[in-house]
Amino acid sequence: MSALLGNAAHSFASNKIQIYVRDDVYLDYKRFLNGRSVTEVTDFTGQYIRRDVVDMILTQQALKLGGFDKEFEYQTGNVNFRNTKLLEQGKLLLSMDSYWLEDAKALEDFVYVTEPLIKKGQYYAGIFYAQHNKKMHRLSDFTQLPEYTSVSTPRWRTDWETLHNLPLKKLYVEHEWISQARMVNMAWADFMLMPLMPSLNNEFKLEGIELVAHPKLVVLLDGSRHLVVSKTHKYGASAYKALQKGLAELSSKGAIFKAYQQAGFIPDLTQYKVLNARVANTR
Repeated sequence: MSALLGNAAHSFASNKIQIYVRDDVYLDYKRFLNGRSVTEVTDFTGQYIRRDVVDMILTQQALKLGGFDKEFEYQTGNVNFRNTKLLEQGKLLLSMDSYWLEDAKALEDFVYVTEPLIKKGQYYAGIFYAQHNKKMHRLSDFTQLPEYTSVSTPRWRTDWETLHNLPLKKLYVEHEWISQARMVNMAWADFMLMPLMPSLNNEFKLEGIELVAHPKLVVLLDGSRHLVVSKTHKYGASAYKALQKGLAELSSKGAIFKAYQQAGFIPDLTQYKVLNARVANTR
C-alpha cells in the first residue's frame, strides 16, 4: 500500500488523475494503440485487442465526447479487488474495466453505475485451459461436465452463478485472478472463463502461464457490463455525467456494439456451441 500512496502523491503533484490498470491489460492497450490517441480509434480489429482494451478505449472516448478533459496517469499491477476498495474510498475516480451489473449494484452506496457497455445476452466467455490438459480436448457437450473442474470467486457474482449452475465435478474458490490462471495452467483446475482473444489466437500468456480457449465452445454469462465511477471522488459526478452523455452518443451510432464485435468478443455463434445453452434457456 505504501507504493500506492507514493504513486498517489506523484499523481497529485503532476495534476493528473491516477487510474489503476492490470499490467497485462495496459501492455496490450499500448501495443494496440501503437502511438495513436484513443480518439483516433474507429477500427477495433488487429493484434492485441481484447475486451479489457476495448473497455479502456470506449471509456476514454465517451469521457471526451461528454466534455471531460482531465488527463489520466496509469499505474499498473495486480489490482482487481484493490480497485474496488479505492473506488469506495474516493482514491480512484473510475474503473476502466467494466463491472457486471450485479457486482456494480452491490457498490451503489459508493459508485455511480453507467448505462451498459455490453448488454444482457451479448457476453460469451471463452473456456480457457492448459494446452497440455488432454482431458479438455475431449470436452464437447454439457453432459460431460461432471468429469470437469473449474475455478472462480463468489466475488464475481455473474461468473460464479454461471459456473455454479453447471454440473461440475468441483468448483474451486480462488479470489485472485492470477492465482486462478496459475491453477488452470497447472491443471489443478481444468478450466476458467475468460474473454475471447481472437487477435491473440485465443491464447493467453503471462508470467509463465499459457492458456488456450476451446476452439468450439463458449459459455453465456447472462448479465450486462457497466462502468462504475466513485461517488466520493471530487471529479466523480462530472465524470459520470460525461460518461453517460458520451456512451449515449456512441451507442446511438452503433459504435459500442461494433467495437466488441470487431474485436471478436461477440462471437459468430455459427462457429461456436454455447455449452450452457440448456441452463440459460430455463431461466
